[in-house]
Amino acid sequence: MKPVLIVLALLALTGCGADGEPTAPAPKSSQSGITISGEATIGVVF
Repeated sequence: MKPVLIVLALLALTGCGADGEPTAPAPKSSQSGITISGEATIGVVF
């Protein structure tokens, strides 16, 4: 189960724009939703 959570976390971070460039257009759509999802995923992994 742990490897699955890690993979999901990496996919979530990539979707949220962990690289920094895709982060610009993301907050315009739904800043709070993306931020909460990213933090929740990181919390589960750690």
